[in-house]
Amino acid sequence: MQRWDRVEAFIEVVRLGAFNAAAERLRVSSSHVSRLVSQLENQLDTPLLYRTTRRIRLTEAGRLYYQHCHHLFDGFREAEAAVKELQTRPSGLLGLTCATTFGERYLAPLVHDFMRFHPQLEVRMHFTNRRVDIIDEGFDIAIRMGTLQDSSLIARRLCERREYVVGSPDYFTHYGQPHALSELARHRCLVGTRDHWRFDVNGVRREIRIDGPWRGNSGPALLDAALKGLGLAQLPDYYVDEHLARGELISVLDAYRHDDTAVWAVYPRHRHRSPKVRQFLDYLVAELGPSLPAQRRPSA
Repeated sequence: MQRWDRVEAFIEVVRLGAFNAAAERLRVSSSHVSRLVSQLENQLDTPLLYRTTRRIRLTEAGRLYYQHCHHLFDGFREAEAAVKELQTRPSGLLGLTCATTFGERYLAPLVHDFMRFHPQLEVRMHFTNRRVDIIDEGFDIAIRMGTLQDSSLIARRLCERREYVVGSPDYFTHYGQPHALSELARHRCLVGTRDHWRFDVNGVRREIRIDGPWRGNSGPALLDAALKGLGLAQLPDYYVDEHLARGELISVLDAYRHDDTAVWAVYPRHRHRSPKVRQFLDYLVAELGPSLPAQRRPSA
């Protein structure tokens, strides 16, 4: 059976012109390289090299053997490089889950751009406002907003997220503006996916239960209700920034705004070294951070 370490030692000696250079290249001793070449010559029952104190020369058999063998190791190196490239580039199926509105407006366009750079990647996106168990349901990454709950998942901060309490000018004309958290009980509060609003009081997080004439689990529907003067809503910046800039909404209780509500990517610990997960998250951070790009903010 052919011993490939003997052939490799011979090829490196010929390529580099010296046993010590071949030994350095192969990270072994010069004596070991010399022994491998001698074993190859014994195996072939013919000398391959003329050895002198100053240089080495190929015998006729050595020249013929080198011509037939050196390209084999070039192929081996190309094969190794191809495997390493496969291990370092995103490939396979990437499963993502995200809240519906954020996913449709921000995540999907970024995923599509990323796939243009990596056409070998397959993606499964699932948008839902339900909290998904990504391990049991087979997802690689979940994008989550707000303050994270304790879990065994690894979390990476993608960008900032601020929440505003907003109302329309028409609403404030009829009901006035609240200036303290205690005044919320006298206002028409629109209830979204949670029945409490988060605030910051002297550095301490506080949650206030709210109630009102409207309930729904859709962010865009909640925004529309606020724009039409039905009541106050607490919504993240990517819903309201443009409406605030145009005066269609007014932000109140800003002194109590709870700003530590970032956008996060969470993923199982065993996915940490996966090229598709690592490189996609690097891409999201570069595109989103530290805050959402203006060109991707929702329009009216």
